[in-house]
Amino acid sequence: MEQITLGNVTITRVWEYFGSVDMTPDTFFPESPKEVWNDGASWLTPHFLDSETNTVNSAIQTWLLRSGGRTILVDTGVGNHKDRPYSPVWSRLETAFLANLARADVQPEDVDVVINTHLHVDHVGWNTYLDGRQWVPTFPNATYLMPKDDFDFWNPGNGHEPLFGRGNQNVFEDSVAPVHRAGQTLLWENSHRIDADLRLDAAPGHTPGSSVLTLASGTDRAVFVGDMLHSPVQILDPDSNSCFCEDPVGARATRRKVLGWAADNNALVIPAHLGGHGAAEVAREGDTFAIKGWAPFAPYTEQV
Repeated sequence: MEQITLGNVTITRVWEYFGSVDMTPDTFFPESPKEVWNDGASWLTPHFLDSETNTVNSAIQTWLLRSGGRTILVDTGVGNHKDRPYSPVWSRLETAFLANLARADVQPEDVDVVINTHLHVDHVGWNTYLDGRQWVPTFPNATYLMPKDDFDFWNPGNGHEPLFGRGNQNVFEDSVAPVHRAGQTLLWENSHRIDADLRLDAAPGHTPGSSVLTLASGTDRAVFVGDMLHSPVQILDPDSNSCFCEDPVGARATRRKVLGWAADNNALVIPAHLGGHGAAEVAREGDTFAIKGWAPFAPYTEQV
């Protein structure tokens, strides 16, 4: 299954990449206890861990929502042809993302709203495509919703020195600025209501402008958490940050707050990068959380 319906909203999973990100758990999650990975190796493999290389597996995917008569994309992956000298796994890719989007019966001109939960390399790539020698918006009729705090933080003209170092080099120039110049961005702050069923809220920590998208439709609840979680291990150990979190203290607080809300409201937690079934229901377990069940999305069967 690649599509589920929650209330009035349909959610479709659109694949770009699944496989190793060439990082061991110790590197990706330096604060995570080794025993969490060792004890969970049987259920982490193969969707979240490549046991042969001891590297983390990750999915790059876009969540396609149909809500209130509009077509909405949540995050746009890595993109093709993009030069990423300090993120080599994502450099100069040639993926079938647009063809996969077409299989979901969506052409670029059909998209009404693009949500970038934050402005990292693997969340904004398909904002633009290479037309000759120019980067132009991929979705010509869409409004791109970008957190203003991230727009300002990642703008190289503002001189910030991120923890991510040069990992986001070229991203603002080829995947953010062209959309802004085209007049298609809406830079929002604090909270932004998209429609009766969807609301964006600031959730800083991973980046200054990181956000979550809450779906509340009828009795159904879900929260799209971007990179608040990269691995289900962070559900079991919510104090474990990834190595890419700009504000470690804020990231932990946000993770606990959002997971607590999801547990108390029986909400599906939908991160950007989970392989396997893509999303999970969570429950409180003492001072931490447990995985109560998985979403019905079909796991990816091969690494590409």
